[in-house]
Amino acid sequence: MNRKKIEIDAAGMAPGRLATKIAMILMGKHKVGYEPRLDKGDKVAILNVDKIKFTGKKLDQKVYRHHSNYPGGLKETPAKKVMKEDPKKVVILAVTKMLPKNKLRDGRLLRISFK
Repeated sequence: MNRKKIEIDAAGMAPGRLATKIAMILMGKHKVGYEPRLDKGDKVAILNVDKIKFTGKKLDQKVYRHHSNYPGGLKETPAKKVMKEDPKKVVILAVTKMLPKNKLRDGRLLRISFK
């Protein structure tokens, strides 16, 4: 299978809109021969990840949560802190939630690269 490398400039884009564009390319929905059970998507290179713009008050109000499955194990991290430490993580988390929850998701996520 020949996978193209598609570059996307993330400067000034909202994380959700960027994630939908990336997810469609990774799944292969932009191609004529799309089949949900086959992984025919392309590779994605994302440029200017640090210049993503959150709309409204989302940068201050949005919180990323995960749980350790132990009592009291809920961890919350504000979006402002995540953007400051690693803006790539914001994109990866958004794309992860946009992709279908199946066996193909991990392989698709490996085709994302940052420049």
